[in-house]
Amino acid sequence: MLIGVPKEIKTHEYRVGLTPASVREATRQGHGVLVQRGAGEVIGLGDDAYRAAGAEIVDGAAGIWARADMIVKVKEPQPSEYAAIREGQILFTYLHLAPDPGQTKALIQSRSVAIAYETVTDAAGGLPLLKPMSEVAGRMAVQAGASCLEIERGGRGMLLGGVPGVQPAKVVVLGGGVVGSNAARMALGLGADVTVFDRSVARLDELDRLWGPALKTLYATYDAIEEHVLAADLVIGAVLVAGAAAPKLVGRETVARMKRGAVLVDVAIDQGGCFATSKPTTHADPTYVVDGVIHYCVANMPGAVARTSTFALNNATLPFVLALANKGYRQALLDDPHLRNGLNVCAGRVSCEPVARELGLDYVPAEKLLA
Repeated sequence: MLIGVPKEIKTHEYRVGLTPASVREATRQGHGVLVQRGAGEVIGLGDDAYRAAGAEIVDGAAGIWARADMIVKVKEPQPSEYAAIREGQILFTYLHLAPDPGQTKALIQSRSVAIAYETVTDAAGGLPLLKPMSEVAGRMAVQAGASCLEIERGGRGMLLGGVPGVQPAKVVVLGGGVVGSNAARMALGLGADVTVFDRSVARLDELDRLWGPALKTLYATYDAIEEHVLAADLVIGAVLVAGAAAPKLVGRETVARMKRGAVLVDVAIDQGGCFATSKPTTHADPTYVVDGVIHYCVANMPGAVARTSTFALNNATLPFVLALANKGYRQALLDDPHLRNGLNVCAGRVSCEPVARELGLDYVPAEKLLA
């Protein structure tokens, strides 16, 4: 199979779909790999390293999209890339279709085979291709929030962990999954007063056993969330409903009543965000203010630490890339129900039920499309 790795074009996105080590694994198994010139240059993965691994370096993205049987990316196709997607071409990347009807329509019209990292599952019910970036984003959320609390950035002028004799900042984390637990870890490490909300009592019990009394855990009711958000200095939105739009847990009226200079970091923004006032931002212009509350809603947070993120993501995606290349998409998806859960659009039909439900589209099970 001929695998293509175009350079990412989303604003300040420097991750790359395959590292040279991953390319070498593919070429050793008999596959060809096309890598766009300079795709990994910013993070120290130069063209010479890709050539040494067996890749062909291609000057522009157009040649890669036109020739490759499978495109391996990091972020969803941007509008300028829609027309390049071919019928029958495998697209393996993050898609986040539920809040993005434009991209969904483009993929349907392309009749491509679009497999989303974020809906691939594992035997434990987890999301193994989302997990590494969720770990990164959870840890970054605290860094970003702490920075936004500084006066120069419009915040309350608070040090997250305080100092002896001065109270630390109050941090509320909405969601106790991978993002939330990593955010809690970082915030606790900096000495903040941290409360995590979740609707899984079992998960709250796990967090309690992990962190003990240093971490406050609460069952997520709207009343409890509102009470603690109003008292918070930093709120991190870390909720996820696989494949679907994120629920709005903090309403517009609640934001208006928050402390002036408080900070909201919406890690769920890829799925539409969990704050009513959230809208996607970029690394170039990461924040905006609503009612005196700082909003940080960067839709590709891990892109800021692109080298770490690229290697972490490749560790998780490479086995699936090789399975798709070795078997072809149809057999690979039939053989692996967890990879099959990643199929979002195929031959003009939507095969991810949450996406179809959110966008009001017809749903066709992947098994039926592959039969």
